[in-house]
Order: sequence, then C-alpha cells, then structure tokens
Amino acid sequence: MAAVSGGARNGSNGNGGGGDGNLTEGGESRPERELFQRVRARLRAAVGEDVFNSWFARLELEEVVDDKAHLSVPTRFLCSWIQSNYADKILATFQTENPGIGRLHFTVRVNGQARPRLNPPIEAIIEPEAEPAPAARPQRETTQPRGDALSGSALDPKMTFESFVAGPSNEIALGIAKQVASAAANGTVSFNPVYIHATVGLGKSHLLNAVAWAAGAAEPGRNIVYLTADHFMYHFITAVQRQSAIALKDWLRRVDLLLIDDMQFLQGKSATEFGHTLGTLLTGAKQVVVAGDAPPRDLEMLDERVRSRLSGGLVVPIGGFDLDLRRNIVIRRAEQAQARFGVHFPPAVIDYIARIVISHGRDLDGAVNRLVAANQLTQEPITVTLAERTLADLVRAREARRVRIEDILRIVSRHYKVPRNELLSSRRSRDVVRPRQIAMYLAKSLTSRSLPEIGRRFGGRDHTTVLHSVRKVEQMMKDDADLTQEIELLKRMLEE
Repeated sequence: MAAVSGGARNGSNGNGGGGDGNLTEGGESRPERELFQRVRARLRAAVGEDVFNSWFARLELEEVVDDKAHLSVPTRFLCSWIQSNYADKILATFQTENPGIGRLHFTVRVNGQARPRLNPPIEAIIEPEAEPAPAARPQRETTQPRGDALSGSALDPKMTFESFVAGPSNEIALGIAKQVASAAANGTVSFNPVYIHATVGLGKSHLLNAVAWAAGAAEPGRNIVYLTADHFMYHFITAVQRQSAIALKDWLRRVDLLLIDDMQFLQGKSATEFGHTLGTLLTGAKQVVVAGDAPPRDLEMLDERVRSRLSGGLVVPIGGFDLDLRRNIVIRRAEQAQARFGVHFPPAVIDYIARIVISHGRDLDGAVNRLVAANQLTQEPITVTLAERTLADLVRAREARRVRIEDILRIVSRHYKVPRNELLSSRRSRDVVRPRQIAMYLAKSLTSRSLPEIGRRFGGRDHTTVLHSVRKVEQMMKDDADLTQEIELLKRMLEE
C-alpha cells in the first residue's frame, strides 16, 4: 500500500484547522483544493455543524492520484473513528463532486506531515462494496477483525467531562473517571478494574464516553476501545462464525484501555470470553472500566470468577439525582437550547421540570427537548402552562415509583423466606417454584423489562419460561382470592 508523501504537508501547523481556509498552498493543486472545499461544504450540510466540527474539521486532502483520494488527520484515534464510521459517506460525497474517485486512503499526520500508520495498521483503502479489491478482502478477514469491530461502539461527541453535570450523587464517580482517563493518557493504570453501577439514565455511559474522549485525545497512539455489551457479543459470535475468534481475542488483548458498557446484557459464551479477556488485561496491567445497572455480585449471568474480579477492583455507585442536581442539569440543557434555537426557559419553568421529572437524566433531557419542539412548532413562549400540558405524562410517571427487578427479588425473598440465590437457581421444589413464578409475574407487571431481559435476570432463563410463569400466576389469581390479596400486598410493598 503506497504511503502519502510527507513532503505534501510542508508548511502545515499540524493541527488540521477548523475551517475551509486551512488548506495548504503547497500540498494539493488548486483544482484539488477547490474540490475538497466543495466536499467539506457538502459534508457540513449533510451532518450538521456539531458533527462536522467534531470529526471532519481536521480532515485534510493530501492529493488525488488516479482514482484514489489521499486524506490525513492529526490523530490515530480520529483516523480509526472516521475510517470506521464515515468512510462511505466521505467517498459518496467525493463521487458526487468527482465520479472518477473510487477509493479513499487515510493516514495520520505527524508533526504536520502525513505518514502511514504503524503496527497495528489502520490506514486502509476504502472502496465501494460493489467493487471490492480482490486481494484486500481475504487479507483483512484472516489477519484481524473487520474495521467496525476494531473501532468498537459509537462514541457520542456530546458526552464529555465538560458536559457532565456533577452533584453529590455522582461526584465520586466523576472524580474516579477523570483519574482513570488521566492515567490512561499517561500510559499508567490507576484503579483496575473500575466498575460503575447505577440504574438507567444516571450517567454511566456518559462517563465511559468521557473517559474514552479524554484519554484518546491526549495520546493518538493509545489503543482505546469502547464497547457496549451487545456489540461485544455480536462481534464475538461473528468472529466464531467466520473462524476468526483467535484474531478477535488477540486484538482485544492488545487494547490499552477497554471500556464495556451495559454489562448486565453480557451472557453465554461472550460472558465467558470477556472473563478470559478481563483476566489477561488485568495481568498485563491494562486498564478496564465497566458499567452496569447492578453491583457485580448481582450479575448472575457472569461466571463467579468474573464477578469476583470486578468486585476486587474499585466499585463505584451512582445514586439518584437530588433536586439541586436535577435543576443544574435542566439549567445546562436550557442554556444549550437557547444557544442553538434562541428559546428562553424562565426560572419558574426550570424549577417545574426539576420538581416533576425525578426519574433520571434522560427524562430531563427529553423534557427540555419537548418544550423546545413545542415552542418551535407553535411559536408559543415556554411557560409553566406549556410545560404542564407538554409534560403531563412525566407527571403521571412521577406518581408511581420505578420498580427494579432487584427490588422484586429482595421483597419476594424476604416475604417467602426463600434465599435470593434460590430464586435464581434451577431448583424445582414447590417452596421455591411458586415464589419464583410470582417474582417473574411482578417483574412483568411492574417493570418495563422485556421477557428475555427478565429471563436473563432470573438465572438466564428462556423468555418462554417467564411467559409460562406469568400466565400461571394470572390463572392462580383467578382461582385464589387469597393469593390475589397477597400479590397486591407485595405490589404495595414495592411501590412504597
């Protein structure tokens, strides 16, 4: 694979710039410079200003040779991200302006000059799927996982430390996350592994994204991977099917910083493989950060050794938001909305949202977004009256306490005097089966979890088992008034 000549970048400051005017006079010819200006303009219009500034502002055209456009970026992290997530869009945009361009070639700039990537390779020729290079596909499949596996899951450019709103319930987790990012950026390990747990919408994913951004921005050569659990499972299963599991394992073990989100969804062979990978990474002093919705001891789908490994690191909980933190989050989102759309949120509206939306941060974001949309559609100013009308369903949601499966297991275990681990076991005795079925029924009735999710939380059972239990309890309640009253009592206990 031909490398782009470094001499094409003489005179550049190496930062890549943030606007169309930062194209060098000595690099491309004037037609190429004008071509790239048009491509950048199309990209900015297609993806919006925020995404463009995050990903494409530092992308530069080195030269066009035959049908190949040579592009460069200042960091390895940015090169991997653009190549894995936007290469097709960039190629299509080039072809709109110049149909003769059929391939893209990415390199990383060093001291303002483009150069090929070092081992492991990241530079690649991006071609249309309809016209693959005959030799490129087998080589890529046999030597390493595909690029989308290498890049991990998509990072959100809005989830940074700067946009994270701190309060008493999350300030310790924020401090630990910043310390991990700083250590990773310097090639060292702080607490390892770090396990952050909280219910949905309290900022776990935000912190993991922020760690990835902070560590990756500081050191372009650092191998940083963020994966959701389902993404990890997908790539592991795909690698097994393609008989390239060894390559995937080897690649994971070369990671400097591995961030796994939504750990509660990891199961089966993927969970076992994560256990092996975790052990290897810890032995090699590599940093691991994991997030889940429950403490490690409650992740029943994981092997006991994995749970022990996670528990033996630093376990950091994030608690619910108090009124002041909710108000500060709404203020931050309102400021962003005013900057972007010119809408004004009076203090009374901010206080109203903070008081009625008590579930989690995503609902706070959603409440602000709804009011912005209502204002834009109707031109009605944002007032408490508009908020009451627009957010009525969130007020109703506030009236009922959110019930977790973990709460159900605790209450049912205590009420029927059956150990929690027995409810999750395979025991079939009547004194265990009936409470287990009632617990599954309550999980289906009082939570938004799907049947497969409930099955996973009840010892990895199939969704058909959960459905059978729910129907069984419903039938028993029709025939037994005492049981109906007993279950209503359990519901009241859970909703208190």
